[in-house]
Amino acid sequence: MGIVLNQSAKNIAVTYFGFGIGAINAMFLYTSFLGKTHLGIVTFLLSAANIMMPLMAFGVQSTLIRFYNRYKDETERERFSSFMLLMPLLLIVPVCIITFFGYDIIASIIIGDNPSVEPFLWLIPIIGIFMGYFEVFYAWVKVHMKSVFGNFISEVLVRALISVMLFAVHFDWITKEFFIYSLTAIYGLQTLAMFIYAIKVHRPIIQFKIPEKINEIFGYSFFIILSGSVAVFLLDFDKVMIPAYLKIGENAVYSVAIFIATVIAVPSRAMLQIIYPITAKLMSEDKMEELNELYKKSAINLQVFGGLVMLGIFLNIKQLYLIIPGNYSGGILTVFMIGLGKFYDAILGNNNAIILNTKYYRMVLLFGLLLVLMMVVLVMIFVPMYGITGAALATLISMFVYNTIKLLFVVKKMNLYPFTINTLKSFGVLIVVFCLFYFWDFSFNPFVSIVLKSNLITVVYVYLNYIFKISTDINFVLKNLTSRIFSYVRK
Repeated sequence: MGIVLNQSAKNIAVTYFGFGIGAINAMFLYTSFLGKTHLGIVTFLLSAANIMMPLMAFGVQSTLIRFYNRYKDETERERFSSFMLLMPLLLIVPVCIITFFGYDIIASIIIGDNPSVEPFLWLIPIIGIFMGYFEVFYAWVKVHMKSVFGNFISEVLVRALISVMLFAVHFDWITKEFFIYSLTAIYGLQTLAMFIYAIKVHRPIIQFKIPEKINEIFGYSFFIILSGSVAVFLLDFDKVMIPAYLKIGENAVYSVAIFIATVIAVPSRAMLQIIYPITAKLMSEDKMEELNELYKKSAINLQVFGGLVMLGIFLNIKQLYLIIPGNYSGGILTVFMIGLGKFYDAILGNNNAIILNTKYYRMVLLFGLLLVLMMVVLVMIFVPMYGITGAALATLISMFVYNTIKLLFVVKKMNLYPFTINTLKSFGVLIVVFCLFYFWDFSFNPFVSIVLKSNLITVVYVYLNYIFKISTDINFVLKNLTSRIFSYVRK
């Protein structure tokens, strides 16, 4: 776990810094400078583009990682890598043609009673292309065990540029409408920066030759398109469908709640950036014992880290909404439901990476397609009944069912288990800390209250995890940290 902890620590630091900027954007700048209507439009556009991203990337982001180490000959590896850079064009071109000629029909289907969205619909495929190729170039550097800079670009650079543009709106340097258009340029810059770094890490030798195992490559890529679409669908379909049933401003309330809940997934996103290629390498070398150990360690480490973040959010949620400008408190229940779904996803560790690298991966696709159907039906039922809370409920149910199926699949087919007795200990600590702190808040300034309460929660939570030895990796880091502190104090 040495390289995992090293890269994960850097990724967590970068990701949290980016989320700090994102938190300022989502909870203060967007709500103060943009307003509910335009924030709702932004949420809709980015969610729709994210849904299109797997199509635009043609599954290359995962195919490259899966097959790269299987080519032992350097010439064949270069041919394969070159082909990966060109393959997304096979879908980008027809999708763009369909979007161009079917624009009016598509617009009439998805915007409902929100005509303010229509002028911006054409941005969706363009942003989707930029997102797709960013993931391709990011996968290019991941196979060379470089994940930190790409994480910085996606988590920090994009959010920092958005902050700048939001301030430009505030000072009337640009209009709100121009800000929406500028998002396309920001994502284009993100892709360009990733492309330049990818070339620096390993310059490609462009070859117009088909690599070996082409049938297997295409089969796996089509699977990634569909399975990736399923995963993104579960995350973003609700935000795309809300305008069809509710005013676009409700999407703004929902997006703020989603952002808050998504913070729970930060440790998982950071650690999995480096665990994914390691998982692919271990499976290609048939080192199942090492893989099982990695599976267990990733699951418990993410449960501990994700649990602390979840407690920090859930136990401060009422005070948190007091400091957000505007009336957005209608999203509190959404935070709890989406947060639980994110936490369940996190505690499965590198479960998804294992599935994507097993010979049984196609079997999961059927379940994913069925769950997409379930998600559509649940959204259509719950959103008209309960508004954005119904959208969150539909998402939570879908995420729970989908992740449970994937967990059982790995356990049954691969005989790999992510949970140990420490998993139960960790849940016990979570319940104890939640019960200790949920029913009271400091009565003074909400911001000061959040800081003080979070510090108390962290001290109690970390201490309980340490004395019960829930994670050997985390205990090792804590021991080294405390010994260094004591050594420094003695000096």
